[in-house]
Amino acid sequence: MTYLITGGAGYIGAHVTRAMTRAGQRAVVLDDLSTGDANRVPEGVPLVIGSTLDRDLLNRTIAEHGVSGVVHLAAKKQVGESVELPLHYYRENVIGLTVLLEAVAAAGVRSFLFSSSAAVYGMPDVDMVREDTPCLPLSPYGETKLAGEWLVRATGAAHGIATANLRYFNVAGAATPELADVGIFNLVPMVFEKLENGRSPLVFGDDYPTADGTCVRDYIHVEDLAEAHVAAALRLTEWAAAGAPRDLTVNIGRGQGVSVREMVDLISEITGIERSPEIAPRRAGDPARVVAAADRIHDELGWKAQHDARAMISSAWAGWRHLRDA
Repeated sequence: MTYLITGGAGYIGAHVTRAMTRAGQRAVVLDDLSTGDANRVPEGVPLVIGSTLDRDLLNRTIAEHGVSGVVHLAAKKQVGESVELPLHYYRENVIGLTVLLEAVAAAGVRSFLFSSSAAVYGMPDVDMVREDTPCLPLSPYGETKLAGEWLVRATGAAHGIATANLRYFNVAGAATPELADVGIFNLVPMVFEKLENGRSPLVFGDDYPTADGTCVRDYIHVEDLAEAHVAAALRLTEWAAAGAPRDLTVNIGRGQGVSVREMVDLISEITGIERSPEIAPRRAGDPARVVAAADRIHDELGWKAQHDARAMISSAWAGWRHLRDA
């Protein structure tokens, strides 16, 4: 069994590739290296440099490496940028996925795992976000992920491919310092940058209907996320081998909420850099609480997150210092 991992040189993709190889699975990575780093790909794993928009390259890669399953993570993923560049996001995330699915169906590949996002839900007004919570994305990025789920599900049904859509919540942490997130787009690295530069971290709104007035989110360690991919990919392979392809859509989260204030305080404690946060006005579209119901993935795959917020921040901080010292 050989899995094609698109985007496998990126932050999440590299963790998934590492987890797959540690589980004894063969992998080949396809990445255009626009945000990925070839040094993240484990030794012995072939790296094909290119885009999912390149059908000829996809055909050759699938044939030459005997690909029998796909884990598709390659995508543009910045919400704000997607608002400014919707055509670019739809081309990369939807058309790129379409071309990949065409190649997969033509080659007879029988399992396909899609990296989706909690962004498909938009601003849900519920205590726990379940997989049947209505999907009302608020950005072109979220729209492309929801459209991607539709494409994957429909293609699987039409071509006998076992498929899964994994909806990530807020990803943080690192398995090793070398695999840390190099982007400064999410809460944890944004707070690191502020503290390291002697500035107060920003908290957008402290008047939400939550325990401390700040937004509550579900944070998931990237190593747990990678293990969820392995569990899902192996289950899809079992279904395909049994000749009973199915479709699975699951949240990947801890099922526990942590407020922004709690995260900032914990980051200050772990880094040893104390600065009171600056309270800024609410951001448009920020719901008070977004926490995953994570029971379906446990029931279907036996998976459960193992790392807490402290482990996420500690590993992310070790990675931050490593990357700054490199």
